[in-house]
Amino acid sequence: MSQIKIVIAGPRGNMGKEAVKMVEKVTDFELLAVVDSRNNGKMVRDLEGLPPLEVPVYEQMEECLQKHQPDVLIDLTNPKFGRKHMEAAFKFGVSPVVGTTGFTDQDLLELDAIAKSQKIGAIIAPNFAIGAILMMKFAQTAAKYMPDVEIIERHHDRKLDAPSGTAIKTAQLISEVREKKNQGHPEEREELAGARGADYEGMKIHSVRQPGLVAHQEVVFGSVGQTLTIRHDSINRESFMPGIELAVRAVKNIESLVYGLEHLMD
Repeated sequence: MSQIKIVIAGPRGNMGKEAVKMVEKVTDFELLAVVDSRNNGKMVRDLEGLPPLEVPVYEQMEECLQKHQPDVLIDLTNPKFGRKHMEAAFKFGVSPVVGTTGFTDQDLLELDAIAKSQKIGAIIAPNFAIGAILMMKFAQTAAKYMPDVEIIERHHDRKLDAPSGTAIKTAQLISEVREKKNQGHPEEREELAGARGADYEGMKIHSVRQPGLVAHQEVVFGSVGQTLTIRHDSINRESFMPGIELAVRAVKNIESLVYGLEHLMD
């Protein structure tokens, strides 16, 4: 079995720490290096909360990719660096697997064009939890029959974006099978601005940010005399690792940008 050679960006974050542990455990994965915003020249063993690995730390993505020539870059940083890291990966023929949200539609179009022109696979996933992907798929099915829907997403209070990428992706999938529909009383008014949440083609999206949470979402459907709630909870960040492993294995078999893990699941 040939080894899949990997570089991880963002190893000190909560997701990054779990990804380092996952790559170390999977027998045909090999961690070559990590890219961090500081700690250049150190080893992974020197970083708090990480396994005692003799794996080098770099601050500059291009330097790292040039020296180690991995097959896959796992990027778990933030929107500020996500696109730059993807462009660097394309430059060196490396397939990026990205867990950063906040990309614009224009970003996705431009990154997809680069991937196709170079025939390099890339995956951006708003959520790597397999259960969350199933939640989105089930919600899309339900929306065909119950078009009145609201989304409530709850995340830890360190999350930068609202609504979450998962909530937006859920709304986009639902919109593929649901006609635009204004919900609630036609003359309703907000006594406090934002009380009804964000609006996506008539669907309302509500964001909660609290310490103690990880990642949680429920999609609530209403109809005459009944409601249906589809809910997913990530109790810890280890829940995202099977999805990252799936993406790493799949990315070398595609030649374009795939946005959303659901496209890799039958």
